[in-house]
Amino acid sequence: MPTKSAAQQKAAGAALSAKRGDTPKSELKGASKSMEDSMSEKELEDMAGTRRKGKPEHTSAA
Repeated sequence: MPTKSAAQQKAAGAALSAKRGDTPKSELKGASKSMEDSMSEKELEDMAGTRRKGKPEHTSAA
């Protein structure tokens, strides 16, 4: 699933890093914390691998 914003892509990258054990889970905050709990490593890879160019930093929750 591609991300809709740069912030979403960054959160997925942080969650993926924690899931792989590269960073401590205690350092996760907000969206990345819930992503790490609820998504598989493959799903996080897909989101984190999305290109950021041309995406807004944040999107409105509509």
